[in-house]
Amino acid sequence: MTARILVAYASRKGSTAEIAQAVGKELETTGARVDVVELGKISTLAGYDAVVAGVPVYMGKVEKDISKFVAKHRDRLAIIPVAAFAVGIAPVAPRIESVEKVQEDLTTELRPIKPVALTVFAGKLDPEKMSFIERKMTGLMNVTTGDFRNWNAIAAWARELPGKLKV
Repeated sequence: MTARILVAYASRKGSTAEIAQAVGKELETTGARVDVVELGKISTLAGYDAVVAGVPVYMGKVEKDISKFVAKHRDRLAIIPVAAFAVGIAPVAPRIESVEKVQEDLTTELRPIKPVALTVFAGKLDPEKMSFIERKMTGLMNVTTGDFRNWNAIAAWARELPGKLKV
């Protein structure tokens, strides 16, 4: 039987959505049937053997959509394996926020679900997609902008997921 995996994500500016798509494509190479869907558009988890959830981190805060998703689908998430990733600047700007803090925050937002895999990826910080306030804050904190996503690391993490998800 072919495993069916949901890659669920929240994304404000597109970076997390693109990472979710990359994770989904990598999982498909293992023969799994994969759906990549925005968190808010998911009505049921029926038929899925595993879930991979991805959320952005803005201004040091993990996107709260993940806790709403967990609350809505708690019963199903309690019986299938879940992996999660966050996307932010922590991997490239540890003086602004630490990877460990982001991981702790993501773990908190996922409670009571205990993910079988959890990571933090560097994202894309594009001034053209930022609000005036976001640009000002980025400037005040002296944060370098750019695309910091490491596609090889993303693919490597996704390749390890079937073993961890046991699918």
